[in-house]
Amino acid sequence: MTRNLQETHLNRARASIRQALSWYNYLRKSGKLSGNSELITVVKPQIEILSTTLEKLDANIIRIAAFGLVSRGKSAVLNSLMGDKILETGPLNGVTQWPRSVRWKPGDKVLVELIDTPGLDEISGDARAQMAKDVVRQCDLILFVVSGDITRTEYQALLELRQSQKPLILVFNKIDLYPETDRETIYKNLQQLGAGNSSNQPLLPDEIVMIAAEPAPMEVRIEWADGRVSYEWETPEPQVHELKETILKILNREGRSLLALNALIQAREAEEIITSKTLDIRQQEAENIISQFIKYKAIAIGLNPIGFLDIIGGLITDLALIRSLARLYGLPMTSYEATKLLKTILFSSGSLFLSEIATSLILGIGKTTDAISGENPFHITTFATSGLMQSVIAGYGSYRVGKAAQIYLEKGCTWGQLGANTVIREILSQVDENTILYRLKQEL
Repeated sequence: MTRNLQETHLNRARASIRQALSWYNYLRKSGKLSGNSELITVVKPQIEILSTTLEKLDANIIRIAAFGLVSRGKSAVLNSLMGDKILETGPLNGVTQWPRSVRWKPGDKVLVELIDTPGLDEISGDARAQMAKDVVRQCDLILFVVSGDITRTEYQALLELRQSQKPLILVFNKIDLYPETDRETIYKNLQQLGAGNSSNQPLLPDEIVMIAAEPAPMEVRIEWADGRVSYEWETPEPQVHELKETILKILNREGRSLLALNALIQAREAEEIITSKTLDIRQQEAENIISQFIKYKAIAIGLNPIGFLDIIGGLITDLALIRSLARLYGLPMTSYEATKLLKTILFSSGSLFLSEIATSLILGIGKTTDAISGENPFHITTFATSGLMQSVIAGYGSYRVGKAAQIYLEKGCTWGQLGANTVIREILSQVDENTILYRLKQEL
């Protein structure tokens, strides 16, 4: 991707998050949330997440986190990238007890924050899951470090990290301990297993790298001029050039787009949490609104003598229902966006929508005829019967629209040109096949 396109992605992401922040801050300051302490408790931390995410975008720092089981050499990998032993390593398990981050500047224009984590098999249960979740949320790229064939525990951890929808590089460390033929066999296995369940395709060249971050000492034979022979132990230089080059290539090619995409995913998650909780808390009020509109629509259509107005009036009523639900939940939805949502709901409902339209036309025409001939008691009876049937069908249609609107709204307030989902789709539509982001396209 070109530099200009990446900058466009960054700017679109900033605008999307600023719009969301502006709306939720307005709700909070206007007092629309003050009546419910439970909702305030949920909204406040999510607003803080949105603010932090925007600050991260403005700082333009790429965060790369190293994960793996104990003794796979995660700290050594990060040290070798920096060219300095900053993070503690050692022969004993569990040297890294908590996540720790260090700054790395591999080039003049790129600033990276490397995050070291404890072994995923050192921390049990919920604590491990929460630690991993917190780190993954912050990072833009994952290094999953292995040192040979993947074990069952590693494979499960890899699948869980894949679910985070973050790009991942599988780092095969300690290759100096394997003969060349074994390396090739393990590499091919890692290519297939490393893709996890997210793809049937093996890993791309950018997604798997073989290194030796801290090569084992080697005994070297030394022949002296006087004929003496001695042996000394020497530690070879780290073999991490390929990993460094791979990371730099990814950052130069799509680093800013990575930043933008991950920020939008985080923002979308925060908005979905706010929306989901809002729907839960205001469920009864929403049910009352839906019931009111069912009644209004049924009565209006049942009593209306002009057939073609039934369809127009029904659509206007359903549109007003969606707007009323959006206002109840405090969601930023304009009339244009509500109309788009109504179209989506109606067309996705397929046969229900068509049957309601057809029924309105057939019964509406008959009802109009009966109304014109209203002096005949028979026609008055058929008018009432037609109106009653239309009322039932129209009321059920509004019920379905209301329920569907709740489901759509629960997915997050991401409608409009700057909605998180809209911008995510926009970025992914411009991703080339040779990028590491391309594998995430289907998932996202």
